[in-house]
Amino acid sequence: MIHNKTQKTALVTGGGSGIGKSICLRLASKGFTVLVVDLDINAANKVMDEILTLGGNAFSYAVDVANHQQVSALFKSINEKHPIDILINNAGIAHIGNIEQTTEQDLDRLYNINVKGVYNCIHATINEMKKKQSGVIINLASVASSVGIADRFAYSMTKGAVLTMTYSVAKDYINDGIRCNCISPGRVHTPFVDNFLEKNYPNNKAEMFEKLSASQPIGRMGQPEEIASLIDYLCSDDAAFITGSNFPIDGGFVTLNN
Repeated sequence: MIHNKTQKTALVTGGGSGIGKSICLRLASKGFTVLVVDLDINAANKVMDEILTLGGNAFSYAVDVANHQQVSALFKSINEKHPIDILINNAGIAHIGNIEQTTEQDLDRLYNINVKGVYNCIHATINEMKKKQSGVIINLASVASSVGIADRFAYSMTKGAVLTMTYSVAKDYINDGIRCNCISPGRVHTPFVDNFLEKNYPNNKAEMFEKLSASQPIGRMGQPEEIASLIDYLCSDDAAFITGSNFPIDGGFVTLNN
């Protein structure tokens, strides 16, 4: 059931699965019009259909966030129909390996999606938010933005950039009524984790799942719905005094894991 209909529109990149899907469903449940944006249009359509079935309001779009022209054209078209009040930069990819195990192609691929993708989406949104003198931007960073994690060279590089882009945008547009924050999840139980275990540890998935879970001091992985709950708060008027902040949501990983 949908409560508290609002007139606000939230765009979520990578909204077709995992954390992005949970964010879309959570915001739709609060009455936002949700724009489900994903590279996979079939995945985006499924999330849109689920929201519509629950009585919410949603639209789906396909885009490659790494493609500047594609993002600019899509966001221009979207803003003409339903101006974007909230932008959630969730789309991203992971990579495992130290610098020796990271090829130039790996580095470029991670940069293009995780860094340039965030740039492209903010660049295509910020002017319309300035015109309205209001807007919320939330970027998904990572615990890897703040602490050293083994074998995450390229991924850590990109998420460190997301963190500092957040600070820059918050500073530059604070007088335009635009709030920009980021969240830094620890390990979250998504289909990515299950696929990773299936691919790399097919014979001892349960054991490795427990080992990965135990790397958070709290003793388990986060759930996508918990990430969505924090996003929901940061989108709300209750968070009107918050900008330029990084919110860890990591089961104590950064501060207690020593």
